Amino acid sequence: MIEKAKDNPKLVGLDHDYKETKPQLRVVIDKDRAADLGVSISHIGRTLETMLGSKLVTTFMRDGEEYDVIVEGNRDNQNTATDMENIYVRSDRTSELIPLSNLVSIEEFADAETLNRYNRMRSITLEANLADGYTLGEALNYLNDLAHTYLPAEADISYKGQSLDYQDSGSSMTFVFALALGVVFLVLAAQFESYIHPAIIMLTVPLATLGALIGLWITDQSINIYSQIGIIMLVGLAAKNGILIVEFANQLRDKGVEFQQAILEASSQRLRPILMTGITTAAGSIPLVLSEGAGSETRFVIGVVVLSGILLATFFTLLVIPVTYSLFARNSSSPQAVANQLEKELQQ
Repeated sequence: MIEKAKDNPKLVGLDHDYKETKPQLRVVIDKDRAADLGVSISHIGRTLETMLGSKLVTTFMRDGEEYDVIVEGNRDNQNTATDMENIYVRSDRTSELIPLSNLVSIEEFADAETLNRYNRMRSITLEANLADGYTLGEALNYLNDLAHTYLPAEADISYKGQSLDYQDSGSSMTFVFALALGVVFLVLAAQFESYIHPAIIMLTVPLATLGALIGLWITDQSINIYSQIGIIMLVGLAAKNGILIVEFANQLRDKGVEFQQAILEASSQRLRPILMTGITTAAGSIPLVLSEGAGSETRFVIGVVVLSGILLATFFTLLVIPVTYSLFARNSSSPQAVANQLEKELQQ
């Protein structure tokens, strides 16, 4: 995976924390030969443990004190790998001493000085700088694809540092965006005493989001924490245009105006307020786009999202909201319909 990742020129200074710089020896037991000579694998293991390391075999008491009895080999005869020829094991079959060198072979290899762990699991951490124009999201997607292609299925992928912050912010912003939609919808439902009218108004949010994405694409910006904040702002900014049309249409229907005529009058009479508020909001975001100095990159992204999202939402709201209201709200009653009906019955 690391070799493949090095082929990506946009990952600058790719490195990892697994350095095979510590020489080690691996003891390989010839199981077939050991079986022929009547030496068990566990016997070889215990012999190596005792002679090359140490082993607590018993304790004894002296003058009221308990002492450990530890058996170990002579350290002066354990300087090189060839000194293993001086170690013998006894055959369980013939009780003869057999040189350990006849049963094992020594392999030299390199390993890391320390085996790092992350989340209590053995881990290798990859890190790299990003070339200009290469976003963190694109780099993580590239590395994740390599991991799924070249690593075994049981390998787990986790994140550290800025990558972890990016993942956490992405999931949290998704929750916040969904929460913002839910809160706005419920507030509108309480205001209009209907679920149909708020649903019609909320159609402006996808239009504003589409405009924000188009603006980010035109300016070659990425979806990051600041652009996500701008998109959340658009939930309320875009919904106000739909509110102006739907609320005015409902007021006309309460006055007894015919359904189709109420839509036409609401669209024409609310055109100027919608354009004025839309242009004012868009104009207010222009300083963010043109700002310079420290932090201008973040202000630019928010400004682009608000500017492009409001312009597209304002334009299409004038078309989508009246058409959608005509299709889905035809059989719905106006908010004051029940009150008007009761008033008529009381007058009769």
